[in-house]
Amino acid sequence: MTSYPSLFRSEEMSLVQLFIPTEVAHDTIAELAELGNVQFKDLNPEVNPFQRSFVGEIRRIDEMARRVRFFSGQVEKESIPTRPLDESAPMLLVGPRVAQMRDELEVKLNEHEARLVQMNESYATLSTRTRELQEARHVLRETAVFFDRAGSREQEIRTSFDDGTTPLLAGDAESQTHAREGTVQFDLEFVAGTIDRARVPTFERVLWRVLRGNLYMNHTDIEQVFIDPTTGAEHRKNVFIIFAHGEQLLAKIRKVAESMGATLYPIDANADKRNDALREVNARLEDIGHVLYNTEATRKAELAKIADSLESWKDAVNREKLIYETLNLFNYDARRKTLIAEGWVPTRDVPRIVLALRHATEIAQTSVPPILQELHTAKQPPTFHRVNKFTEGFQTIIDSYGIATYQEVNPGLFAVVTFPFLFAVMFGDLGHGVLVTLTASAMIFYEKKIQKVDIGEMLGTFFYGRYIILLMGMFSMFTGLIYNDIFSKSLHIWHSGWEWPHEGNGTLTAIPTGHTYPFGLDPAWHGSENALVFTNSYKMKLSIILGVIHMTFACCLQVPNHIHFKRISSIWAEFIPQLVFLESIFGYLVVMIIKKWCTDWSAPGAGNPPSLLNMLIYMFLSPGTVEDPMFAGQAGVQLLLLGLAGICVPWMLCTKPYLEWREHQKTSAAGYVGVSANEHEEDGRRSSVDETEEEGHGPNGRGGNGAGPADGAGEEEEHGFEMGEVIIHQVIHTIEFCLGCISNTASYLRLWALSLAHAQLSEVLYTMTIESAFVPGGVGAVLFLMFMFLMWFQLTVFILCVMEGLSAFLHALRLHWVEANGKHYQAGGYAFTPVSFAKVQEVDQ
Repeated sequence: MTSYPSLFRSEEMSLVQLFIPTEVAHDTIAELAELGNVQFKDLNPEVNPFQRSFVGEIRRIDEMARRVRFFSGQVEKESIPTRPLDESAPMLLVGPRVAQMRDELEVKLNEHEARLVQMNESYATLSTRTRELQEARHVLRETAVFFDRAGSREQEIRTSFDDGTTPLLAGDAESQTHAREGTVQFDLEFVAGTIDRARVPTFERVLWRVLRGNLYMNHTDIEQVFIDPTTGAEHRKNVFIIFAHGEQLLAKIRKVAESMGATLYPIDANADKRNDALREVNARLEDIGHVLYNTEATRKAELAKIADSLESWKDAVNREKLIYETLNLFNYDARRKTLIAEGWVPTRDVPRIVLALRHATEIAQTSVPPILQELHTAKQPPTFHRVNKFTEGFQTIIDSYGIATYQEVNPGLFAVVTFPFLFAVMFGDLGHGVLVTLTASAMIFYEKKIQKVDIGEMLGTFFYGRYIILLMGMFSMFTGLIYNDIFSKSLHIWHSGWEWPHEGNGTLTAIPTGHTYPFGLDPAWHGSENALVFTNSYKMKLSIILGVIHMTFACCLQVPNHIHFKRISSIWAEFIPQLVFLESIFGYLVVMIIKKWCTDWSAPGAGNPPSLLNMLIYMFLSPGTVEDPMFAGQAGVQLLLLGLAGICVPWMLCTKPYLEWREHQKTSAAGYVGVSANEHEEDGRRSSVDETEEEGHGPNGRGGNGAGPADGAGEEEEHGFEMGEVIIHQVIHTIEFCLGCISNTASYLRLWALSLAHAQLSEVLYTMTIESAFVPGGVGAVLFLMFMFLMWFQLTVFILCVMEGLSAFLHALRLHWVEANGKHYQAGGYAFTPVSFAKVQEVDQ
């Protein structure tokens, strides 16, 4: 009977072999990817990716994916909404017509791309022509204004050439006739055009140096902003007109202008011709405007039509690419026209996979179904933990440290409780816990709406861990009640055990009332002069107790691992001496802390409370002597515990190497040197990859698209027994554990340090904001109080809840990764990465 899925251990895995007829191969992979529980192995590790069987299909799909990306970029650029995938009609490329359906999709994408590219080119051409005509209109208008000014200021527009007497503006009878008619006739030639506004000063300097000052230049700003149709960049330009004499000078002006990116326009000096040209430009602008509007409307209609099916196309292309990349992992039997595949599957899912294979046969309308059979292999299977949206975040925390060895006890199960609890010990505040809990509850309540929008990477990380945040907030509320701390203030829920005298001068001493505060810290401690000393001692000792309990629990998790992997000798060769060593020193310290708390030191004859730190130090420096004993026979007990701790060191150091050496001697004496690979050949159902590896070819698994890493991951290469290596390994392991017990216990003092810092920072923030705002007054005092409350709330959220919360989160992470997991977690496995359409959609989003 198959056991119920549990996080305690990873799923039991089976290596299966599939014989898939070519006509049903596509639909088979589609069904298995929809199921998402098969991790295929690469059976062609020596074949180049460009020489595999389905490389042609993958190239076609890559081209289709390029077109889809092009459509996506165009739709996003125009801010056209796309229909979500769950609201679109599903495009299922399965069945006997799958090749024809794929060809139809390719033709449809090609047609849409051709139309869209043609419309983009037409729109860009028309936009460029429109911009040129607009510039020409501005040039005509501005030059007309210049010539009109020149007519009224004819006598001022003069300069000299070589002899200093020749006028630039003609003064003959013909000129005078034009003057009387209201126009000015220029015998100087000129160049007019537009240039980028930022280049005008450089343009002027270059022309002045090139022409040696033999020019007259005028320029005016164009108020209109020109938009590049291709890049969307804004351009601001100026109109310029330059007068000079002689073809050579004009040619130089044109060359300089073109080199500076200017656009030149042919402008006539005659006013009537300029007016005719302006009317012609306006008419052409109007015509092009109508064409441009119709082109833009047609383009947006085409994009809206594309956006309606874009998500379904994207999903179909991604699915097809995943299917053919998976098919490239298989071997092809040309004689039987069959594809041979191997992969890891959860053992409990084998019946579902068989049903999926039958369903694929029905969809493909063939009579030859795929065949599945289980294989025997000595390779380590991948590690797979079934998680839901609640446990996924906690399992991710553990997987970030390392993937559990196959069938190893999973610390992610216990992290569901221990992680938020240790966080809450450092973050304990009832008010802050309520804020965190409400935030997480809101994310959970609106999670379906939040999943449909893009909230960014940072907020997405918080949303992914919403259930972790929920438990952290709830546990923080619990520890806040234990500390009796709510926004740096205390709660008077029950009757206090202390009472302050109503009269007195100077320092007042509280009087015991005979009551005991039933839950948490007595509120009388808040505000007292020695409150910090008391809470310091209390939280420091509490952190030591919690740390020793956490490490003891982590050590005990070795036992189910040793039993499951049939390493019974490791229980009494490693686990028992480690546990005795830890409890002989730090377990004894925890007992003495609790005894010190339970002793009434104010009673007659109780003596002075001893320093536990000095007691622990002198336990090693002066064995058998205790200055202030807390119970009779304490010196003898400490000698006994110190002796047990001393015995455990050689016990851990020598027992395991000796047992391995004796086991090796028994095996050698019996004549067994190694296990022959021929023993597996009797079954006849062995992995083809195993056979390849025996010929000297190592596995080359692929991490993506359902192909796992090398099957030998986490396994050591078999060598002969080396007693020296075993001893060195055991010496390192023993030293690491003994020193780690001391450093790890001290590391748990971070629980005390961060808790104290959080409480003090909260108190300082309250004192400097709200408390200082409680002043008598009228409306101004009320407004000042509201302002200070708003400031206090913002600082509380961003500093105490967010920043302090992240700090406590990282410290809790370290306590689990180093102090706890280091005691039992091997983390020598590799993750189960099945072929799955769901994961492709997640990556695409």
